[in-house]
Amino acid sequence: MRPIEYEVWLVTVDRIKERQEAAAQTKAQESPQERAAAWASLLQGPRPPGRLRELWAHGLALNPSTPDDVRAGLLGLSHFLLWGRLATAAVEAAMVHPEWKVRELLAEAHPNLTAEQWARLILGEQHPRQRWILTMLAADRSAELTGTVQEQLAADSFAPVREETVRLPGLPPRIVTALAADPDPAVRAMVCARAWPRLESSAQRNLLGDLHGTVRAEALLQHHQDHPMPQTVFDSEDLTDRAAETCRLERGLAENLAHHGAPAQRCALAGNPHLDPDLVSFLAQDPDENVRSVVATRPDLTEEQRAGIRIDFDPRGHHSPLRWVTALHDDTDAMRRLAASSHPLVRRSVARAKHLPPDVIERLAQDEDRVVQLFLAESCDDAPADMLLEVWQWWTGSLSTPDRPRGHPNFPRHGLLRYAEDPNPRMRQLAVDDPESTPELVERFSRDTEAEVRLRAATDPRLSTASAVRMLDDPHERIRHAAALHPQLPARVLVQLLRDTDTAQTAARHPALPVAVMEQMIQWFQPSTP
Repeated sequence: MRPIEYEVWLVTVDRIKERQEAAAQTKAQESPQERAAAWASLLQGPRPPGRLRELWAHGLALNPSTPDDVRAGLLGLSHFLLWGRLATAAVEAAMVHPEWKVRELLAEAHPNLTAEQWARLILGEQHPRQRWILTMLAADRSAELTGTVQEQLAADSFAPVREETVRLPGLPPRIVTALAADPDPAVRAMVCARAWPRLESSAQRNLLGDLHGTVRAEALLQHHQDHPMPQTVFDSEDLTDRAAETCRLERGLAENLAHHGAPAQRCALAGNPHLDPDLVSFLAQDPDENVRSVVATRPDLTEEQRAGIRIDFDPRGHHSPLRWVTALHDDTDAMRRLAASSHPLVRRSVARAKHLPPDVIERLAQDEDRVVQLFLAESCDDAPADMLLEVWQWWTGSLSTPDRPRGHPNFPRHGLLRYAEDPNPRMRQLAVDDPESTPELVERFSRDTEAEVRLRAATDPRLSTASAVRMLDDPHERIRHAAALHPQLPARVLVQLLRDTDTAQTAARHPALPVAVMEQMIQWFQPSTP
């Protein structure tokens, strides 16, 4: 006889689903006394491990129910905190927080810093590199700083601070003039690039003759926005392809580049806004497809000319909207003309408008390029319901507009119950959005074979507590996450979720988390005393 430790035992458990349902029903029941006891149990015992406390901090920072005083206690504990609203006291605390990362993230993320707060935040930094980073962030965010602060930054001992000061909005001419004579060439080059029109002619002449090649090149690029550049200047300075792309060029130089320039130079020249029409037409027939593609998106072409350019447009590639088209979004006639363009990128750029005439909407909604329809669904408040419904079948939402097309104001809200039995799960889940849908339908969808239908049910407030508890064991993480935020989850279930590193952050975001529990969690974040 073999020893028992080598025996193989097969255990059969029948009616698994029924047992799971029964267990969920049992967990869903909770008396007030049991709820209080569950919360008390979380606050007892040893201090939670560091990883768990970190996840709690992130969850509380993201929890809209976290009070301001509790939120202030999370400074330095969660990077999510500074991306949302903060009470004035918390902002003040962040400005003088001993950790540099907190102060840096405040400057990067907080939406409502005042000019006075910016001044104290930047000028309060003793380390020059940190002062430079804060000045750069202020410039990136177009922060309005007082003249006194601008003067101090323009005279900073650290050259990168002075360089970023050039980019600050509303810089007075006297400060710009002083920075144009800065001893550091990087500062002078930045003045050329960002403030050339505000310089007096004497300062411009000095920069054109600057001894440093980078400064001189930047000055020449700006000077020749208005004054045609000769071949001799183009050949004598290291101007890269920017001169071909942006500067006014003497006719001979432009002809030479169009006929004999390297492919990269011709490609740059093809986008030059000052190019004569005959050279534009010449480049439209260039043997290099990249050159022709640049010509095909020029704003000065007629649509007939654009249609005559041979291009190979990849609809799967990533293309940014054409800025010259978006600048015309309020021009009805231009939108009507461009919506009929042969170039998909032009039509896509039109579709990014917030409002469009009805005939333009009708045309774009039937466009053969479905990205045009997608952009219309994401950006245009006039997009039609039938097109939105069609886009919904193949698009789940982008990072920039995660709620579209379903969150669009024109998305159908009535008559959706007819999709309750639809074989397409994308359509089937819409049935619970119908005002006439019932909690029973939500319950049925919570047991659907398709994960996205169950996910829709998990986010519905009509979902029963028992079903939410059951869905915490769903094989799909997003469904478990949605179920963990169900507003009626029992406290003992939430406590279990808070103790598990896989679910702790989500549980700390739960809207029913008592404030007293939040406050105790904050106390646990503090360093333990020996």
